Amino acid sequence: MRAYYTAATLARLGDEMVGTALAVYLLTRGIDPALTGITLSAYALPSMLTGPLLGSWLDGTRYRRAALASNQFALAAAMVGIVVTPGWAAPPLAALAGLALPMTSAGFSAMVPGLAGPARLTRANSLDSLSFSAAAMAGPAVAGLLAKLITPTGSVLAIAAAAIGSVVALAFIAPVPPSPHGRQPVLTGLRHMVRTPKLRAVTLATVLGWGAMGLLIVPLTERTDQLGVGEDSSGFVLTAVEIGCVITNVALIRLQGRWWTVLVSLAGYGVALSTWSLAGTFPVLLALALVAGLALGPQFPALLAARQRYSPPELLSQVGATGASLKIGAYALGAALVGPLRTVLSPVGVIAVVGVMQVVAAALGWVVSRPSRRAPEPGAVATADRRRSA
Repeated sequence: MRAYYTAATLARLGDEMVGTALAVYLLTRGIDPALTGITLSAYALPSMLTGPLLGSWLDGTRYRRAALASNQFALAAAMVGIVVTPGWAAPPLAALAGLALPMTSAGFSAMVPGLAGPARLTRANSLDSLSFSAAAMAGPAVAGLLAKLITPTGSVLAIAAAAIGSVVALAFIAPVPPSPHGRQPVLTGLRHMVRTPKLRAVTLATVLGWGAMGLLIVPLTERTDQLGVGEDSSGFVLTAVEIGCVITNVALIRLQGRWWTVLVSLAGYGVALSTWSLAGTFPVLLALALVAGLALGPQFPALLAARQRYSPPELLSQVGATGASLKIGAYALGAALVGPLRTVLSPVGVIAVVGVMQVVAAALGWVVSRPSRRAPEPGAVATADRRRSA
């Protein structure tokens, strides 16, 4: 399992570095914010189409390690290419790296049951969750620190180094047999998410909220420069958010089994994020980012719990990959709107819009959470069947 955690964490670290590293690198090269936003969008957008297909394929394939390694090779090649080519080449190279982006989350996590076995699965899942948190917390900070201490170019190349390190670690992971449930049709997971009210609610809310987050990186980078600490300090703000997330992730663990925790956490995060516009100094901005993270902390574990509770075992990988692809695709669409929005709003104004959209997303999730009177909730039936089997 050590090789698995090394490979997964390095892959996720590189992914978490991309937003900050590319934004700082392109802006310091004189690339305008619109093209920078398009590049970030191009990295995330392909996964909206590839996620469901990859989720279905991963359930039945024996070649997961090769697929994960290919994804990391593509990421490394794209980052090197962005450094050595003109600015106009950044979007297509980023799109190449993003084709198999859902594999960094659902692709790796789907290997855990086969590697750990039933007796160690609970602890293995906990450590896998810690891998996500560690990468999310360290990624933006590492990208910002390398850009400040070395160069923005060095920060981008460090992503390629992390990807190659992940490939090396993958070579030491034991092969994982395909799922006994076989390969499900590509759209089965998506249909299940739409028909299950609670799953539909948390999916809609997190997809819309994450789409609004696509607007954040570029104006946040500009805002830290306005506060006198440089464009490369935006990563520290995102790290402060992740520190807050870790604190409440541990402290509020009892709330993480309730689906509505996703909506409450998202709304609280939006309110806290809106206050970033009031920060007149960088230390104040860091403090407000920590508060926002405290509000956001329970959201992701509660989302995972909702997927597990309201999905049958044979659809877990596909539901996870589809949910990840929808969020990443929405993020890409949000990033593509940075340029037009910046023509009418200041960086502070765009940040405020992102905060308001989190609250709106939570409200819409609550609206669609009511079950139909005509049929029982699919997730509830699946859960009841599993309980009877146990």
